[in-house]
Parts: sequence; C-alpha cells; structure tokens
Amino acid sequence: MLVVTRKQDESLVISDDIEVTILEISKDKVKIGISAPKDVKIIRSELKAARQTNEQAAHIPSNALAALLKSHKQEE
Repeated sequence: MLVVTRKQDESLVISDDIEVTILEISKDKVKIGISAPKDVKIIRSELKAARQTNEQAAHIPSNALAALLKSHKQEE
C-alpha cells in the first residue's frame, strides 16, 4: 500500500487519467473528489463487501433448495 500525505486542495494522479483531490478536511472526515473516465467503476469498499456477501447468499446449492422445498411441503 502506498501512503501519501496531502493537504486540502492537493491531489494525486493514478494511471494518467484518474485524479483524486482532497476537497475538505474536518475533525473526523476527509471529503475527496475523484475524476475518472466514465468506464472506470468506483465503489466504496463497504458496498463491495456487502455486494459480495449478497452474491454468495444468492448462490444456494440446488440440493439445499430442494430439501427446503420438500420440508416446506411436509409442514403443509
């Protein structure tokens, strides 16, 4: 991991076409702006983790689903 120090209104450039600018620094938050081409996907890390969890939950083995349906029918 590269660690850099930036002040408000300073920026850094990633791969010639992505610029990250420090917009505001407050007590416990830093507001950043990201300029990048439209085809570059930018997502907060906590949303990426939630998406991965949801995708894993959506992939239920077919035999587990069949067993669940069978037990539900027996309860009726």
